[in-house]
Amino acid sequence: MTGATGYVGRAVVRELQVHGHEPVPSRQRLSEPFELHDVDAVIHLAAAARVRESFLDPLPYWETNVGGTLNLLKALRGQRFLLASTGTVYRPSQAPLTEESVREPSSPYAASKAAAEDLVAWAARSGRIGATTLRLFNVAGGGDTDTSRVITRAVACAAGTVPGMEVYGDGTAVRDFVHVRDVAAAFVVALEACTVGTSSVYNVGATAASVEDVLSTVAEVTGRPVHVDWKPAHAGEVRAQRADASKLRALGWEPRSSSLTEIVTDQWRASAPAPGPGPSR
Repeated sequence: MTGATGYVGRAVVRELQVHGHEPVPSRQRLSEPFELHDVDAVIHLAAAARVRESFLDPLPYWETNVGGTLNLLKALRGQRFLLASTGTVYRPSQAPLTEESVREPSSPYAASKAAAEDLVAWAARSGRIGATTLRLFNVAGGGDTDTSRVITRAVACAAGTVPGMEVYGDGTAVRDFVHVRDVAAAFVVALEACTVGTSSVYNVGATAASVEDVLSTVAEVTGRPVHVDWKPAHAGEVRAQRADASKLRALGWEPRSSSLTEIVTDQWRASAPAPGPGPSR
């Protein structure tokens, strides 16, 4: 398992253990040839994943996200392979996105993940592996520390650990959010359904909400205001990105912690400032 010590990876490790699997974290660099022994499946979570950074320096994204996937696949024959991808591979649409929706990556990061998806699918089609790609939408909660993500940033603002946040546009843009624990559950469900010689793709999303919804929920949960610096929308801003996860639900997956209030409350509990000492006597 790559990326086992990361934000999503830690949750996946716990969920695998709960269901009787024995995760083995990989300590190899993605740029190096892999040697895999006595494993019946690989869950590939490690990636370069900062969208804005990928525009400034795209080559490492292809080297890591495509090259690293290739190095893993070279070491496999007859195992199952699960790839963590992203909902940003899709062409923007006002309608909920299904796994058959048109892909049209809008960043070097998303393009590198789409290329990795294709590589994995072709390897499965050859009979070399069984493959499942999970397209994650906006993962949140669980004590996330990446304040480039909207829920994490807004909660950190309320906690006073960051000074404020910038919002581009009028706050009505809609995104799909899913709790990291529900993402971990999706990997276990997908792993147990994966078989060698097949290739499947699943969306992992749960709750559509606007930026305004996020801000108001954070204020309601924390009882604290969120300072926002409103900026003009970027040209070509995606107005809506919602996941249709019915295909994954048909496998038995149900998001249990992904209402907006639950996600925000969980993130607040993990990052709220500790109460100060009481008055001296």
